Amino acid sequence: MSEPGLRARQPKAIQNALAVLEAAAHAGPGVTAQQISEALGMPRATTYRLITLLVEDEYLVRLPDLRGFALGHKVADLAGVSAAPALAPLPRAVRSVLADVRSAVRAGVHLARYDVAGVRDIDVDPDFPLLDEAALRATPGSSAMGRLHAEGGLGPVHQVGAFTAGFGCLALPVRGERGELVAGLTLSAPAARVSSPGDALVHLRRAVTRLEPLLG
Repeated sequence: MSEPGLRARQPKAIQNALAVLEAAAHAGPGVTAQQISEALGMPRATTYRLITLLVEDEYLVRLPDLRGFALGHKVADLAGVSAAPALAPLPRAVRSVLADVRSAVRAGVHLARYDVAGVRDIDVDPDFPLLDEAALRATPGSSAMGRLHAEGGLGPVHQVGAFTAGFGCLALPVRGERGELVAGLTLSAPAARVSSPGDALVHLRRAVTRLEPLLG
């Protein structure tokens, strides 16, 4: 007897969803629904429906420019990429600062800690997850956040195209009471905004000023 609620068609749907994830992983960030459909020989309507469900459940993420998709953070979690011990929840004041700057810049804003273990994400923007978390973990020195750490906090530091064509990130140092580097605040956005951040840089600097007494 089958499990309650498990219908005959569901195992096939699960297989199709896994196939979509595998196709997205092979193609890399920016793959479109049409490309996935063609690669799998799957009807477009079925592909679009599965992609919509996978985005809703955060296994896929739509890129900020709406041109395609990338693997979401849940895939990285399943792969053991985020295997580091869980950190304590962020104080409410820190979460408030992050919410304010994210609302102001309308792009991905991430916060990471620097310690003896290296760079550790402590708050990834839920609306704009990291585009290629596996690659970021494999080569942290290629990211703006990693370069900021390597250069001792001489920032801002930016990179464009290291992980995803047409996208980049800009990292600002967050310092402690003695001027030591304790964290980094990163803007993740299309390349044009990273190269010429404009008002976004103003909002990021204000956020850093508010974060330093909270994190230092």
